[in-house]
Amino acid sequence: MNEDVPTLFEWAGGTEALNRLTHTFYGKVFQDPIVGPVFKNMSSDHPAHVAAFIGEVFGGPKTYSEEHGGHREMVMHHLGKHLSEEQRRRWINLLADAADEVGLPDDPEFRSAFTAYVEWGSRLAKMNSNLGETCDPETEPMPAWGWGVPGGPYKPPSAK
Repeated sequence: MNEDVPTLFEWAGGTEALNRLTHTFYGKVFQDPIVGPVFKNMSSDHPAHVAAFIGEVFGGPKTYSEEHGGHREMVMHHLGKHLSEEQRRRWINLLADAADEVGLPDDPEFRSAFTAYVEWGSRLAKMNSNLGETCDPETEPMPAWGWGVPGGPYKPPSAK
């Protein structure tokens, strides 16, 4: 990809913006009757861990892999949770609401990439949550998400 094109991490506003996103998001999650119970025993540093994970997936520092075990560890957190489609959809909606609330970029290109990752990742989490012992986290590489296929239609507005 062109060096002049920022990563999704950079376009989103970096670590600070993603931390605002996840703290606001999990504030909504705790109050929600559908997804709240899934996170009732969540540690207070969970939002920061998720921000680091999203940041790494979006091209930022490899903090989650280096400090928290990478994608394998994220998969492990979902095993046996038996997430429902209703919970997955609510999770997505709350995250989109939080993104609006904290002022993540709302240009169509960024939100398309953001939403595509959230849709893909939440489906993977739901699938892994229901696979249990048949899932092999050792084979789960850290995802890398960008603007789309190199040369494809999705580029940040300033790179068009």
